[in-house]
Amino acid sequence: MGLDWIHPRVLRELAEVLTKPLSFIDQQSWLTGNIPVDWRLANVTPTYKKGQKEDLGNYRPVSLTSVPGKVMEQIILRAITWHVQDNQVIRPSQHGFMKGRSCLTNLISFYDKLTCLEDEGKAVDVVYLDFSKAFDNI
Repeated sequence: MGLDWIHPRVLRELAEVLTKPLSFIDQQSWLTGNIPVDWRLANVTPTYKKGQKEDLGNYRPVSLTSVPGKVMEQIILRAITWHVQDNQVIRPSQHGFMKGRSCLTNLISFYDKLTCLEDEGKAVDVVYLDFSKAFDNI
């Protein structure tokens, strides 16, 4: 439940009544590019993961956002996904965040390319980097 205080259960229970007004809000947001303020706000709570509780690095932010806003996000995500797939915007070498692809498919692709280059007698250099907690700070 976000800062609009609309609980998901309320939306489920009143789906028939709320479908038209929410659909209108979604459509207006889509056409104008204006997002309702409540959809842009989040209730951010630090959530403990593991390690010493005194170390702030062991907490991760959890954002509670508006449920109607999340529904609109899913609609936009589907539209973008269809566009990207239909127009082949993303290269086949992209594995992260792609349906049907994973770290394993990336590794298989990498090793396949590596062995092909070595079979051709070409020199291959590889650099491995570990960006642990690289994006924890703004």
